[in-house]
Amino acid sequence: MNVSEWLVFILILQLVHGLSTWKLYLKAGRRPVESFIPIYNLIILMKIINRPRWWVVLLFIPIINLLVIPVVWIETIRSFGKNSRLDTALVLLTLGFYITFLNYTSDKLTYIENRDLKPGTKTEDTISSLLFAIIVATLVHTYVVQPFTIPSSSMEKTLLIGDFLFVSKINFGARTPMTSVALPMVHDSIPLTGVKSYLFSDDATKKETSLLNKFQLPYFRFPAIEKIKRNEIVVFNQPADTLRDMDNFHPDRNYYKPIDKKTNLVKRCVGIPGDSLEIREGNVYINGKIPQLPESAETQYNFIIDTQGATISQDALVHRYGAREGMKYENGNFALTNEGQYYLTLTDKEAAALANNPVVKGVKKYLEPKGKDGGVFPNIPSLGWNIDNFGPIYIPKKGATIKLDVKTLPFYKRIIQEYEHNDLKVHGNDIAINGKTSTTYTFKQDYYWMMGDNRQNSLDARFWGYVPFDHVIGKPVFIWFSWDKDGSGINKVRWNRVFSVVNGKGESKSYLIHFLVLIALYTVANKIIKKKKKE
Repeated sequence: MNVSEWLVFILILQLVHGLSTWKLYLKAGRRPVESFIPIYNLIILMKIINRPRWWVVLLFIPIINLLVIPVVWIETIRSFGKNSRLDTALVLLTLGFYITFLNYTSDKLTYIENRDLKPGTKTEDTISSLLFAIIVATLVHTYVVQPFTIPSSSMEKTLLIGDFLFVSKINFGARTPMTSVALPMVHDSIPLTGVKSYLFSDDATKKETSLLNKFQLPYFRFPAIEKIKRNEIVVFNQPADTLRDMDNFHPDRNYYKPIDKKTNLVKRCVGIPGDSLEIREGNVYINGKIPQLPESAETQYNFIIDTQGATISQDALVHRYGAREGMKYENGNFALTNEGQYYLTLTDKEAAALANNPVVKGVKKYLEPKGKDGGVFPNIPSLGWNIDNFGPIYIPKKGATIKLDVKTLPFYKRIIQEYEHNDLKVHGNDIAINGKTSTTYTFKQDYYWMMGDNRQNSLDARFWGYVPFDHVIGKPVFIWFSWDKDGSGINKVRWNRVFSVVNGKGESKSYLIHFLVLIALYTVANKIIKKKKKE
């Protein structure tokens, strides 16, 4: 629904509220008409149930309201003496309409004006505390900072599988949820079950007609404190719905998963709105130049290491030369090909170090040749683009206008149709947008080009194209923990990564010791202060 439709829906709800509660308002000593006045009626309701006025704000915060509204229902019936478990069950199972029943059979109800809201039974106190904790945690998770786990190796060795991040929502502006009916602090599925955590019809044929889909909230983002900078690491929703879709992804295929429930990904923003991007021999060129990456960035490529059949110890490959990916035997050790070569994924620095090994006869970066089609965006085989030789391509900027014809359309078709919600039809060489023949198009939002630092082992913008700004989630700022599943004992924790900064300018550095020292100083100072107060 758009904004005007939501306003109409809210007004209808307010009318239903009035019809369902006006007698209860009268019982509480208020005028019945007050139950019909939008917003004001909720302020009066908070007074009736002895709850603070700021609860009204919680009723309009997406996802949070799903937790607060049932509490308000329960508090309302309890204010009129309905305290039994059956009453609580009825008001929840009827989605609040039990209150409507009480409203029209209220002759025997008595309003309890000074209802005791002091701590009750141990069970009630526990439930109240738990609910409050969930509400606060949901607010923080949705609008301030969100935990995130690195699931794949696309950012190796900058970010590792098993890194646990904190992602700031406020840097690029917190985005309000668009899926209005969903479980709090859960992404697209309920853990351990695989069951969808939200209400939405993914069926393409029901996208426009499904009643569930009508309750999608309009896109809204709070003001940002900074813009996305070139070469920053960014967390975003993948334009294709799920990683499963990537196996057969094509820009002409439509995906109907809600934006905020699409798969969360983390990549480096190598191109910002207005940039011209090209990849030559694996190197990214922005506006004709190779940009300077931060020291913390460690881009990787696939290398062929020719040893003419001689072996290098597995321990040396892993710990001295930093090999983590490549061709392996079934036991997990790195394998030699029949030609006596290792196929390894390394940084340029690691490859140069390996070249100095006496048994190594040659080191060559494996690149897709120019002109060979790699099935990449925009899926035009005649271009001959692949992951190592790609472009040039323009990254759209909000307000910019481009020439539109049958040659340029494949680059922007998904933007026009899917991301900016226009009706697009092509008749021969004529392009019609919203029923009008168009030779130009003006973009409604900014777009970005996201790529993994593991350059030849990453599903990224080279396959699915531009990332719209409304898909951006936030900025990873901190690694609070890092777990190596292949480690043993105490070495399963990557201590050098715990409490390290993401998106820093210099090399990655752990601040765990600094944190522990601060904790120790605080503990000692606290004891000294308490001792002095006693004296």
